[in-house]
Amino acid sequence: MAEQDKETTQQPIEIPGALPLIPVRDIVVFPYMVLPLFVGREMSIRAINEALAGNRMILMSAQKVLDVENPEAKDIHTMGTVGMIMRMLKLPDGRIKILVQGLSRARILDFVHSEPYYQVRIQKIVEPKITERSLELEALIRTVKEQLEKISSFGKLVLPEVLVVIENLDDPGRLSDMIISNLGLRVEEAQEILEILDPVERLKKVSEILAKELGVLNMQQKIQAEAKGEMDKTQREYFLREQLKAIQKELGDVDERAEEISEFKKRIKEAKMPDKVGKEADKQLKRLEHMHPDSAEASTVRSYLEWLVELPWSKKTKDNLDIKAASKVLDADHYDLEKVKERILEYLAVRKMKDKMKGPILCFVGPPGVGKTSLGKSIARALGREFVRVSLGGIRDEAEVRGHRRTYVGALPGRIIQGIKQAGTNNPVFMMDEIDKVGTDFRGDPSAALLEVLDPEQNNAFSDHYLGVPFDLSHVMFITTANMTDTILSPLRDRMEVIELSGYTEEEKLGIALNFLIPRQLTEHGVTKKNVILTDLAVRMIIRQYTREAGVRNLERELANVLRKIARQIAEGKEKQFTVTPANVHKLLGVPKFLPELEQEKDEVGVSTGLAWTETGGDIIYIEATFMKGKGGVMLTGHLGDVMKESAQAALSYIRSQEKELGIKPDLFAKNDIHIHVPAGAIPKDGPSAGITMATALASVFTNAPVRRDVAMTGEVTLRGRVLPIGGLKEKILAARRAGIKTVILPKRNEKDLEEVPKHVRRGMEFIFAETMDDVLPAALRRRVSGAKVPRPAAQKVRREKVLMPAFSARKNN
Repeated sequence: MAEQDKETTQQPIEIPGALPLIPVRDIVVFPYMVLPLFVGREMSIRAINEALAGNRMILMSAQKVLDVENPEAKDIHTMGTVGMIMRMLKLPDGRIKILVQGLSRARILDFVHSEPYYQVRIQKIVEPKITERSLELEALIRTVKEQLEKISSFGKLVLPEVLVVIENLDDPGRLSDMIISNLGLRVEEAQEILEILDPVERLKKVSEILAKELGVLNMQQKIQAEAKGEMDKTQREYFLREQLKAIQKELGDVDERAEEISEFKKRIKEAKMPDKVGKEADKQLKRLEHMHPDSAEASTVRSYLEWLVELPWSKKTKDNLDIKAASKVLDADHYDLEKVKERILEYLAVRKMKDKMKGPILCFVGPPGVGKTSLGKSIARALGREFVRVSLGGIRDEAEVRGHRRTYVGALPGRIIQGIKQAGTNNPVFMMDEIDKVGTDFRGDPSAALLEVLDPEQNNAFSDHYLGVPFDLSHVMFITTANMTDTILSPLRDRMEVIELSGYTEEEKLGIALNFLIPRQLTEHGVTKKNVILTDLAVRMIIRQYTREAGVRNLERELANVLRKIARQIAEGKEKQFTVTPANVHKLLGVPKFLPELEQEKDEVGVSTGLAWTETGGDIIYIEATFMKGKGGVMLTGHLGDVMKESAQAALSYIRSQEKELGIKPDLFAKNDIHIHVPAGAIPKDGPSAGITMATALASVFTNAPVRRDVAMTGEVTLRGRVLPIGGLKEKILAARRAGIKTVILPKRNEKDLEEVPKHVRRGMEFIFAETMDDVLPAALRRRVSGAKVPRPAAQKVRREKVLMPAFSARKNN
């Protein structure tokens, strides 16, 4: 605390022209000011030691920037105060404490040296004497003293002895220095006062500062008075309520309703709702407060408030933005599926670069059992988010998505809001299964209601009919699953990023079985690798002869069947270790359920092999054609759909138009009936990709040229013989590969799509790309048998894939 040097009749102290310098922080030292200083910088300690060894005088000047630890000459104010070191005390932590008294202002002229401490040349500032006191000066002195008294009356800490000294001071220079040193001003303001050399001007500046301080203190007192008034009112209401509660308690009338209202108020505050939602919650709470607690409407409002306070309006989980760690999680949970994993890691990378972004809306499309749902769980685990799953299969009521209005008895929010509440955070991974199986009836169209949920531009203010207030879904990562996109509403499909998950190859199924299915089933059946050894050949045999699917669900079922039988033998003590080989698979699983489709021993006339896409992946189909005496009629059997029937008519029309080029007798069509049959008649079949297969079967039967049994084909045909592109290319190629067919005829316009098929799937296969039927028939038919001829085009594009299959363990880590 600054103190004023007592008035004495001491002789003026001689101040030398050069002194050690201490740069000070957080304070400006004024003449006649006595204060303690704590010194810790090595340079300043050396300066003090030098001063103590001599005349005990030192110059103290404030730093311009307080944070600079080792200030240079440009960082120190040139105006400072010469001080006398009165006492010095060394502290245990290495610092020293000095008691110093300000003597006079001084200006730094030059820095003599800066090592090991600052030595400066100074010019002592002699303050001008006031020869005569004018009325203005007298009024100014009185004003300043009155201002200081008012400030102290507001509670500003000024010591009484300091006030006594100030009251007896009449010198304007010393008065201004004394007041400023006790006001606790900022360094910049105090330095400005120090640099004013004219005593009268300095006192005027002090008066301005005191007037400003008085204004601030007046305003502060007014604010405190208003706050105290509000506080008094609140306290009075609180005391009255407490007294009311005490009276009710004494009367035995405990107000449970008041406790419920109080609890709701507390929970509404803790929920941190948006302003609009908070206002609605307060409004409904006031309604509840004035209702009879046993009324039906009170029960409805109570349920509504419960939903509002339990929703995670402001709770969210922090994303795990470690891309390498997320990649390891995805690889540990799923084999292959590189495209999906890459998309998730891209989202994480963008999320790492940009803090606020809308959640992606992905749609996994693929046959059953390929891991769509489990992939959603892995994504949630990789991101560190909560996971919610809702099945949309079979829902027909729009209220399932948007919720019921509160006017209905038993109304509830829709499945979206229910899922968010279940997650407990507002940014979970939200999976909606079977979006392609959403129905519609007189109660509305749930697919149309999903348009708002799955639109990034709208779902930041999703309005559930039950809640009646907007909820922000923009932070949610929505993932939908479907077996096909054809049945999804077109605008809804447009809002989603579709990622196709095709069926697995035999090699991929083997990898999934060895790395995921078998370890899981071993754990579930209580056996270990020491008890059971499953050879790769045995697993391959199970895949080929006991399952036929795009995914791996049936494969896991068959593996579980094998392990159950082995577990029984081990439990009965018949076996301690069991090795499953191809030789004993049939003993465990019975006769093979599926035999290879391609069992023709030779090429046959009128039987062609086609490729079809199904919900469970790709499959091969045989199309048979024959003719018999008749009147030119056409029979189509095999439970064919309208599109497939039209493909058969178009194929027949093309063959009839080419009778001359194919060497077919003109009256053959008029005198015979034609029968086209697709086996497995109990299974409905439809689609636009069997045209060239039917045309090939017809060309074969009319030219008596056998169809190659090792060639499969897919593509639509026009009346002019052009081959049109098809979809589901990967699934169809997988079907051909499973059947052991190495040559596939594809539409020329699908050549670009072949790059999307993995290299290991194309390994060792030959692809023929056809623009017209003139490219198909030479590749599919053997040499002519009778007098008919098969056209041979000048050039035919054949692509042979010779991609070597990489090692299994290496593929998994790619």
